[in-house]
Amino acid sequence: MAMTLVADVPLQQWLADFDIWLERSPGFFTGRTVVLDMVGTAASKAEVERWIGELATRGVRLIGLEGIRPSMVDASMPPLLRGGRDATLIIPDEPVAVPEAPRKSAEPAEPVNMVIEQRVRSGQSIVCLEGDVTIVGSVGAGAEIIAGGSIHVYGALAGRAIAGATFGAKARIFCTKMEAELIAVDGIYRTAEDIDASLRGRPVRVWTEDDALRLAAL
Repeated sequence: MAMTLVADVPLQQWLADFDIWLERSPGFFTGRTVVLDMVGTAASKAEVERWIGELATRGVRLIGLEGIRPSMVDASMPPLLRGGRDATLIIPDEPVAVPEAPRKSAEPAEPVNMVIEQRVRSGQSIVCLEGDVTIVGSVGAGAEIIAGGSIHVYGALAGRAIAGATFGAKARIFCTKMEAELIAVDGIYRTAEDIDASLRGRPVRVWTEDDALRLAAL
């Protein structure tokens, strides 16, 4: 449920080509979650940090990294993802209008949690990378919740729930009715076909343990 950017070397040439593409479609990455595939491009942690920094200056928000050794990643970086699955994405040739970006405030020292007291409808995306997200209502099919911490859904979860984007394996997902298209914690995820049928329609909690995603009825 994230776009994958495939890195290439040399870095400066890749960035030059990327900048040309951004000029043509400057708003394409607004609100999108992105994974950076770094197979064969980084030999050290410092090089990984440089890639992350270059993309950050271009407004690309990374939720994960792929194709590098675990020793190259620390807690300040996006998590190393496991269990990904390829999907097709068609990138438009026409320029995309750029919405005016709100001015970012300083990163809070403590988690900032978000509470949504209504149904999240299909096509809506709720993102809170600073803390937990609580939905007092259902999450419709085609909707997406991305939280830096845990996700709590007091209703049916029929869309996509991605927890732990900032705080990693400490995050959890809770819902009162499991109908999800995709669930993920700390970069480890399952799609609908991988969720045990016996848990469908039931209250469920989701967490990670031993590098695997665990689900259990509440």
